[in-house]
Amino acid sequence: MAPRIFDLHCDTLLKCYMDSCGLRKNSGHLDLVSMSASGALAQVFAIFLPTGKEAKDHGIELAPYELFNEIYSLYCDEIAMNKDLILPAFSYQDVIHNEQSDTMSSLLSVEDGGLLDGYIDRLVELYEKGVRLITILWNNENCIGFPNSGDYAIHQKGLKPFGIEVVEQMNRLGIIIDVSHLSEGGFDDVAKHSKKPFVASHSNAKALCGHPRNLTDRQLKLLAESGGAAGVNFYSEFLRDNSRYTNIEDIVRHVDHMVSVMGEDGVALGSDFDGIDCGLEIEGYSQYGKLISELSKKYPDDKLEKICYNNAMRIIKECL
Repeated sequence: MAPRIFDLHCDTLLKCYMDSCGLRKNSGHLDLVSMSASGALAQVFAIFLPTGKEAKDHGIELAPYELFNEIYSLYCDEIAMNKDLILPAFSYQDVIHNEQSDTMSSLLSVEDGGLLDGYIDRLVELYEKGVRLITILWNNENCIGFPNSGDYAIHQKGLKPFGIEVVEQMNRLGIIIDVSHLSEGGFDDVAKHSKKPFVASHSNAKALCGHPRNLTDRQLKLLAESGGAAGVNFYSEFLRDNSRYTNIEDIVRHVDHMVSVMGEDGVALGSDFDGIDCGLEIEGYSQYGKLISELSKKYPDDKLEKICYNNAMRIIKECL
């Protein structure tokens, strides 16, 4: 029997918001029907808040905080309409309870902590609304810190003083810190100041693909030492240099390297479904089993279960 799947990142909520479609069934990479048929245990649904050129490309004029509230309202409505398939989860015990009820779990995240806009109290508001993971920035500088960059000087910039305050408050509240998209200097500051495991929810190995979004072996080791994990991203440009098509072979290659560097407790899945625009051998969640089948040829059941769901479960148990 194939292991359950706990995926740490998708951008489906923004797609639903922009395309006026629902979570139950849609034309994107991920929907609830496909998840249920494919053995999903839990999904982290990100509320992605585009800024700068990306916001303009989407035709978004709302400020990040206002956009969050609009997509959050959509999310609440979608979860309420689909309780037969999925229920919200705010803790490890919630995921266990939902599984025992034969129901998938949804955990809510925010991609780009810039919506805090310097107001630390907004973290409490986000927590009370059910947010349990925050990707602390996206590809633009915000009140917390600086993004990954091909420019070495920018890539070495650390967290701003407010960013260190955010890390400490997220630890106190029980919100998982996600360092995907962050500069290397910012990553090091999170490793220094976080007292709890942190994650790179959708990031790959720089040793195999030189994109600045990827993590060096040094970073992967620091992440594993924190008790955290990296969710392998399915985007072709993070898997192989100058690629526009994602092969399952390349995903497995990154899993293998990351396991060799981080150990079997440090690797998870973070597809980035509905946030990637390349060609995919795994065309959507309904074909997740193709990847699991290939991984099962290389990893015994206990290790495969860690990659597919148990590492993510351990982290939410420790952090939430």
